[in-house]
Amino acid sequence: MLAREEFLRDEGKIDPNLILLFLVQALRLCAFVRISFYLCAKITFKTILLKGAAGMSLTNLTEIQEHLKDQGIDGWLLFDFHGQNYIATNFVGIEPDRILTRRWFYFIPQKGEPVLLVHKIERSNFPNPPKQTEFYVGWQELKNKLKPILNGKRKIAMEYSPGGAIPYVSCVDGGTLDVVREIGVEVVTSANLVQYFQGPWSEEQLQSHIYATENVHRIKDEVFALIGDKLKGQEKINEYEVQKFILERLEEANMVTEEPPIVAVNANASNPHYAPSPNRFSPIKQNDTVLIDLFGKEKTPNAVYADITWMGFAGESVPEEQRKIFDIVAQARDAGLDLLGQASEQGKTLQGWEVDRQVRKVITDAGYGDYFYHRTGHSLDTKIHGNSVNMDNLETQDQREIISGLGFTIEPGIYLEKFGVRSEINVYFSVDGPKVYGPIQKEMIAILK
Repeated sequence: MLAREEFLRDEGKIDPNLILLFLVQALRLCAFVRISFYLCAKITFKTILLKGAAGMSLTNLTEIQEHLKDQGIDGWLLFDFHGQNYIATNFVGIEPDRILTRRWFYFIPQKGEPVLLVHKIERSNFPNPPKQTEFYVGWQELKNKLKPILNGKRKIAMEYSPGGAIPYVSCVDGGTLDVVREIGVEVVTSANLVQYFQGPWSEEQLQSHIYATENVHRIKDEVFALIGDKLKGQEKINEYEVQKFILERLEEANMVTEEPPIVAVNANASNPHYAPSPNRFSPIKQNDTVLIDLFGKEKTPNAVYADITWMGFAGESVPEEQRKIFDIVAQARDAGLDLLGQASEQGKTLQGWEVDRQVRKVITDAGYGDYFYHRTGHSLDTKIHGNSVNMDNLETQDQREIISGLGFTIEPGIYLEKFGVRSEINVYFSVDGPKVYGPIQKEMIAILK
């Protein structure tokens, strides 16, 4: 910037040449700011259009509408109140810090442009609303304006699951379903739509999963080494101390977890959701069966979890009973992975329940069916338990298709009175079939060997 003194000459008179120079520089600066603002605005608009606050895309309207047409559905009606339908808020890109105290509907028809119906005081929650946006104030006006939006529609999808079969997508309350049905439309589940447009991982997410997988396996190896060193040195160690060790290692790897890892010995390992705490833990001693279930993801936006379970025995060798149970569990796990591979080679599309059936059959045929009392696997994405298809024919019959780009776990277990055994792998279902990015446990670890 020019110094003030350069503008003043001859007892306060302004040099015309310097004035001209100043004006030229000012014009250049204005042009630069204008161009920068234009580019930033353009990039920002494109980013908002391509990604919502949680990275959920609403841009490919044509693809969504083609999917609706293929399914014989007249439209997808997204609804939310107080942020209860996280699927809807993520999909349209509402930022997490927005105040959501009023109902809104966002309708994507099979043909035509989307329609937003929102309360007047919350219009700012939608920074990039569709061209057709309707505002309401009172409840009568809400109903009156919803009717023409759905006029002529026979079947629409909402975040609803008949019979509560898939609780992950049961996000719309019964009263709102009544209101929609009173208009004269049939409501079907949006479960497949949600999975198709929100479930598949991006390439960046796949790489984040691979990073997480490498680290949880490294930490798992360090855990078994720690237990071995302590016991060989006749030092005390307990489940809670190991849990804290895992959390420290996750932090060092710039990773985070929704819940603390599971470290369980003997009968504690027979409780699939047992976790030690400062007030509840058991010591780890020689001749204990040890289950380690650890999970985490990078501290980056839209990172995907890795979630594994490995088994060890605190001795120089693994007893016959533990070895036998582990072998059955491993065979069941591998049967599920093999089924996925065979289906991919044959060009067949499986549903989640079919994988569970295959895995469960191995354990049932071995005589331990009553000791395997949870689903075979869960969806895996930015949450430990994601919104896509689960490997389940027990708690529900998950009839969603296993499509390319999805991630999930296969984790059968046998839980006896004295000890429990579980083996968990993560599967990424690529266009070329199932991929497991990490070692698969083949035998129980002899920790003191």
